[in-house]
Amino acid sequence: MSLLEILLQGLLLGGLYALFALGQSLLFGVMRLTNTAQGDFIVLAAFAAIAGLAALGPLLPAGRAAPFVVGALLLPISFGFGYALQRWVLNGTLGRDPLPSLVVTFGLSIVIQNLLLEVFSADPRSIETEGLNTASVALPGGLAAGVLPVGIFAVAVAATAVLQWLFARTAVGRSFRAVSDDKEIAELMGLDARKVYALATAIAFVPIAVAGVLQAMRTTVSPADGPVLLLFAFEAVIMGGMGSFWGTLAGALLLGVTQQIGFRLDPGWGIWFGHIVFLALLVVRPQGLFPKTRS
Repeated sequence: MSLLEILLQGLLLGGLYALFALGQSLLFGVMRLTNTAQGDFIVLAAFAAIAGLAALGPLLPAGRAAPFVVGALLLPISFGFGYALQRWVLNGTLGRDPLPSLVVTFGLSIVIQNLLLEVFSADPRSIETEGLNTASVALPGGLAAGVLPVGIFAVAVAATAVLQWLFARTAVGRSFRAVSDDKEIAELMGLDARKVYALATAIAFVPIAVAGVLQAMRTTVSPADGPVLLLFAFEAVIMGGMGSFWGTLAGALLLGVTQQIGFRLDPGWGIWFGHIVFLALLVVRPQGLFPKTRS
């Protein structure tokens, strides 16, 4: 495997990690909330898509379009679920002490894992893509890239750009920044922080749903996968810089590339090599690559 191919595959893998991490980056940037159930929500979205495909099978278009239709139907459901979760559950945990939110989201993680085990068993599942997950496109220099990974990478870049634009250029983004900078003053100016937080979580759950569907299309998922996906999301967010969307994308791409280099050196050390680089970056630059959200 050439260096260019390692770099290409690492960048494509990093695009998927970025989708895992963008929701967490938004939650931390707005309300300093660390969602330890992030990976389990991604897995929950994946299994929701799998169940939706089974339930709506006769009503869906034939061929490769069916998973995308189910994914599109899942987005407003995820948005509403995220709003309700924050409005009536997580808002009560916010404060100067981060421990309550950590405990509650950890509890949600356990509930989701056990619920999925009861409903779907421990068997790995995936979404049938009619060969899309194995299709490839030829690139210059004798390289080849999978069609689905390239699509995932494009979605990750687009999602990052949309979130950055939303955060920096819209009235909604200004309300996010206001409650993040000083909740009390923002409320004195007429903002309802609890509703702003709920809207931020609702938006954060959209890339979570997208990540779940694409992960199930790319490979198999099982109820126990959540903690691993959470680890990748946290590493991407911290490497990029807390609260920076482009930083999160950069951190995810760096993580993907370092893992691919590790796989090239030794197939058993790919994931560990990514962890080692993550720890090394924390020592050299603990604030991450881009610690502030750029306008």
